[in-house]
Amino acid sequence: MTGVIMNLNKISVFLVMLVASITVLFAAIPVVAEDSQSKEIINIGYQPSTHQLAFMTAYQKGYYNETLSPLGVKEVKAFSFPTGAPEIQALLAGDLDFAYVGSAPFVTGVANGLDAKIIAAVNVQGSDLVLKKDLPYSTPADLKGLKIATFPAGTIQDTILRDWLKKNGLDAETDVEIVAMGPGDATTAMLAGKIDAAFLPHPSPVSIEEAGAGRIIVHSGEIEAGHSCCVLVATGDIIKNHPEIVKEVLKTHLKATEYNAANKDEAATYMNELTGLDTSVITKSLDTWDGQFVSDPTQIDNSVTSFATIQKELGYIKSEVTEKELFDTSFWDKANA
Repeated sequence: MTGVIMNLNKISVFLVMLVASITVLFAAIPVVAEDSQSKEIINIGYQPSTHQLAFMTAYQKGYYNETLSPLGVKEVKAFSFPTGAPEIQALLAGDLDFAYVGSAPFVTGVANGLDAKIIAAVNVQGSDLVLKKDLPYSTPADLKGLKIATFPAGTIQDTILRDWLKKNGLDAETDVEIVAMGPGDATTAMLAGKIDAAFLPHPSPVSIEEAGAGRIIVHSGEIEAGHSCCVLVATGDIIKNHPEIVKEVLKTHLKATEYNAANKDEAATYMNELTGLDTSVITKSLDTWDGQFVSDPTQIDNSVTSFATIQKELGYIKSEVTEKELFDTSFWDKANA
């Protein structure tokens, strides 16, 4: 009996040591949160505008597959939006991971609780005010009494148009009639003579001119020189849980921007393939607009934060948002170190 007890004691000691060893082993293994596991699908929002040509080139050339597949991403899905307003709603709903979107509606979104950050600039300027061919224009005062279509409240075009009218002595509520429309509806309305003017991003102004329904009278750079337009946004979730994906998406954006600068005609073809817009219109847009493709977020920080001031004055947001709330430049800094 004594021998049995001794053997049992030895077994007990062995089991205790085995459990202790296993405990130490598992303690040494890093615990991976569920949210930090491999992300197989990436959703990216964009708009059918020459402003966001970098995304269209990257998507059509397969850049995302090249850079994200090694990180476990199996599919990148593209979602097209007519304007920035519904795109911001999609971000708020958690339907997108990244978005090519106007910086002004992004400001509105952040002011209303959107958890996301600008990781790169996309372009500055690049919108035009188009007027019916039979209407005279020499100064902004000539717009009094006209019906002007532009993107919905809080977008880039709406924000700077209203601010410009105010600076030129016109009340956006009483001196003109501003109607919210996407690019397709505004172009159709212009062709049908249902509106007098439209303030739209490219290539829509060229489409209207080519159809003989209007003429470009003011570039957005004349309204506000160097103003920020589109930006590349990443959600707080993907920044926190998948920083390597954010890093690669930014690198892809830079690669596509460089490619477009050297291959304009090919870039127009990629946009045509994704949007169905006429290649000649896209090419002419790139030849005639006042837009510029930029990527450095520090070049647009003052412009973007100024939109918060304007939007508060317009009553679109209750309080201004800060540069820190809008930008995360850490990925840019590392990519350019």
